[in-house]
Amino acid sequence: MRTTSLTVGLVLTALVATGCADDGTDTEGDGTAATEAPTLRPTASPSVTASIFMPPGQSEAAITYDETAVPEGATSDIQVRVEDGETYVQFMGTGLEPNRDFGAHVHTRPCGEDPADAGPHYQNDPDPAASEGEPSTDPAYANPENEVWLDFTSDDDGNGFAATTVPWEFRDGEANSFVLHDHHTMTEPGEAGDAGARLACVTVAF
Repeated sequence: MRTTSLTVGLVLTALVATGCADDGTDTEGDGTAATEAPTLRPTASPSVTASIFMPPGQSEAAITYDETAVPEGATSDIQVRVEDGETYVQFMGTGLEPNRDFGAHVHTRPCGEDPADAGPHYQNDPDPAASEGEPSTDPAYANPENEVWLDFTSDDDGNGFAATTVPWEFRDGEANSFVLHDHHTMTEPGEAGDAGARLACVTVAF
């Protein structure tokens, strides 16, 4: 289930932006950005998915599995723009646990009551050694250029922001959710792509 609302998305964007000082910081490619200083890239005709996190069984659009890190009622605003073979993805959240590190990635399947329902990370160039039970941990494939990583640290008010641009487009129907994880994403061989437990999930038809 996909919830798309440009009006709601712009309202949520405005709420977060008013609580964040803009010093021109914009991080692309490594999936990290300072929550305190989001630079909102122009998003002409973007795809906007705005959602409110609810416990499992109460929502198919945005689910929290850890109400300490992602309380019921926290919000998610995801914008996606494709242009000239590149894809820009932006996340803005409110009501999250303050001053906390989050990992965040695009996953292959829609969210479900079980955190594992979202499947593995979406990869532009799939790791041939990976399987359903053994996700990719090879830095040659599990990296922020081949996947979409949007790690961030929430601010004092529980707002979060991250944005990235990757030099490719999603394959139709193969990227279907955005997952918040327990910590920033690791990069070393054997653990690359790992960001810990799945805290929350937003169903997004990328």
